[in-house]
Amino acid sequence: MPRPFGLDRGDDDLPGTEEMEMEKIRLATVWLDGCSGCHMSFLDMDERILAVAEKIDLVYSPLVDAKAFPEQVDVTLVEGAVSSEEDLHKIRKVRARTRILVALGDCAVTSNVPSMRNRLPVRSLLDRAYLENASHGQHIPSQAIPPLLPHARPVHEIVTVDVFIPGCPPPADLIFKAVSELLEGRMPDLSNLARFG
Repeated sequence: MPRPFGLDRGDDDLPGTEEMEMEKIRLATVWLDGCSGCHMSFLDMDERILAVAEKIDLVYSPLVDAKAFPEQVDVTLVEGAVSSEEDLHKIRKVRARTRILVALGDCAVTSNVPSMRNRLPVRSLLDRAYLENASHGQHIPSQAIPPLLPHARPVHEIVTVDVFIPGCPPPADLIFKAVSELLEGRMPDLSNLARFG
């Protein structure tokens, strides 16, 4: 069960009868191997996103200009499967720096569409994309793209995941419900609300 956000202060800082100002939750979103549909669904919360924005400090996201994943993140929503060495490095860093990690969408939860390549050797994928289908400058890039892992994997096969939000993409209502619960310091129960696909 998560701590009540904003109450993680030393005894010296506890107020007496005065109201304690709650600190904002440090929220991040991460995009691995996916289509960005989950981030678009997050934005589809429409005006409800204002209620979320009042309670968070968005510290990292493809939606903002932060370049490095910060320390001490309260909640991170992760979209996409772990498909490359870059994804692998990133998700391990994210997990190490995050209290509650949320797999957002079917690619993060099951590896969904990115896993369609899993039956094929990586070399044959690269040959097809960069040699067979290229009409000019056929070569497999060695620096412009991160090396692919042998298989695309769901996030929970690499690191511990605390909350799963399935869907392709998850509906905005489901994301709002989950995020709202987390912002109130509760683990969301999505068992009767969530579906795959």
